[in-house]
Amino acid sequence: MYPEDSKPGVSSRTPDNTILPADSRKKSKPIWIVSERDSDHRLARLSAPHQTWLKSAGWKPKHGQFAILPGENGKVSGAVFCVGPASSTDQSALPFGTLPKVLPKGTYHFETKPDDPDNAVLGWLLGSYVFDKYKTGRKSDWPVLKLPRECNSGAVVEIARSIYLGRDLINTPANHMGPDEMEQAARDVARQFKAKVSVVLGDRLISEDLPLIHAVGRASDRTPRLIDMKWGRKQAPAVTLIGKGIVFDTGGLNLKPGNSMALMKKDMGGAAAALALARMIMSAKLDIRLRVLLPIAENSISGNAFRPGDVIQARNETTVEIGNTDAEGRLVLADAISLADEETPDTIITLATLTGAARVALGPDLPPFYTDDDDFADEISSAGYHTADPVWRMPFWRPYNELLNGTVGDVNHISSSPLAGSITAALFLKRFVRNAGRYAHFDIFGWTPASKPGKPKGGEPQAARAIFDTLETKYGGQSR
Repeated sequence: MYPEDSKPGVSSRTPDNTILPADSRKKSKPIWIVSERDSDHRLARLSAPHQTWLKSAGWKPKHGQFAILPGENGKVSGAVFCVGPASSTDQSALPFGTLPKVLPKGTYHFETKPDDPDNAVLGWLLGSYVFDKYKTGRKSDWPVLKLPRECNSGAVVEIARSIYLGRDLINTPANHMGPDEMEQAARDVARQFKAKVSVVLGDRLISEDLPLIHAVGRASDRTPRLIDMKWGRKQAPAVTLIGKGIVFDTGGLNLKPGNSMALMKKDMGGAAAALALARMIMSAKLDIRLRVLLPIAENSISGNAFRPGDVIQARNETTVEIGNTDAEGRLVLADAISLADEETPDTIITLATLTGAARVALGPDLPPFYTDDDDFADEISSAGYHTADPVWRMPFWRPYNELLNGTVGDVNHISSSPLAGSITAALFLKRFVRNAGRYAHFDIFGWTPASKPGKPKGGEPQAARAIFDTLETKYGGQSR
C-alpha cells in the first residue's frame, strides 16, 4: 500500500512550494554569493561581526562551499555561498542545487545577483527534489527561495516541473508504475496541453503490425501497449520523440541475476525522459509538430515468453533473429521507429536505458548519443555543457554492422561480439530509419547513483534538458 493523500509516485515537495514570487512581502534571509576570484571584495559587504565570524571559523571561499551566518539569539541571519570559475566547476552539476539540502528551514533571497539567475533558480528547484512518497512522517518544512526579479521564472519552473515528473516516474516502484500507470501519466500530460493520445493495446499490437512490442510484453499479465501522443500545428517541422518504456526487466528467459535486477524499475527511464521533454516542449509552445511514441511493456517470464533463437518479422518487414531476450529494449524501439519513420518527420529522437556497455564506456553521468548530423551533434553537445545535462557523441561505426548479421534471419538484434555494445545497439536501431530527415539516439542511464548539486540520488531524465535547449534555440517559443 502507498499513502492515500496523493497519487502514487508524487513527492511532498514540488517546484511551487519551494519558491516564492519576487514581490512577496514575506521577510527573507540573504544569501551572499561570492566567487573564488573576488571573494575579498564581495565579503567586504558583510557586517564586521560576520566577517570576523567567518575568519574565526576558518571558512575558505572554495567552489560549492557555504557558511551559515549567525544572528541574534543564535538564530540564522543568512548564508554565504561560493561559486568558482566555470573552468573549475563540475559541468554535470548545478551548483546552487546544494543550498536546499544544507540551509535551515526558512525563507531566503539572493542578496547578490547570480551571474545566471535562471540557472541559479533551476539549480535550487532541482536540488529541492526529494522522493518521499513512501516515507512515513514526511518532512514538511524546508528552505524556500524568494525568486530574483531577473529570473524568467515561468519558463524555469516549467522545466523543473517536467524534470520532477520524469524523476517521479522513474523512482516509483514497479508495482505502482506499470503500463496502466505510464499510460495515465501520458494522458495527464496530454490533457494539460490539449494534446491528442491514442493507444494500441494488447493483441491489437499484432493487428496494427507492431509485433516486436507484442513479443516483448506478451509474457506479462500487465498488458503491453504503444502510446501515441500528437501536439502542434500540422505545418510545423515534425519532431518525433520515442522513449523505451520497459516498466520492469527481468531479462526474460535470459534471466538477469538478482543484483542486476535490483534497479530495473528504471528501465522505463527513456519513456520518462521523453515525456519530461515533451512537457517542456509543449509548455514553451515550441513551433514544432510533436509526436511522442512510448512502447510500454514488462519483460517477464511465462509459457508464452519469446525465446532466444526466435525469428520475428518487424513492422518494416525485416526479419529479426532474437539473440538474447535481455536485449528487449531495442526490439520495442524498432517497431516504434518504423511507425514514426513512415511519416517522414524532420527529426526522430530515441531515448532509452539501452546498454550496460554505455556505462562501461562513459560512466553513469555522461550518456552517449549518436547522429549523422554534425551540426545537430554540435548543438546538442554545446547545450548539454551549458545546461549541466551533459552528453557525449559516439559514432554510427558502419563496419560494425557485420556483427549484427543474422544466421537465419535478416539481422540478429544483438552483436556477435562482446565489444562495442552501445554502438552495435545504435546501429540496430538505425536500420529502421529510412525516411526521416535526421535521427539521433541517446543511450541514457536514467539514474544518479550518488547525489550531487541539483541531482539527488535516484531517477533522472537524462538528456531531456539538453535536447530541449537545442530545440528551443532552433524552433523558438512563446515563453522566453
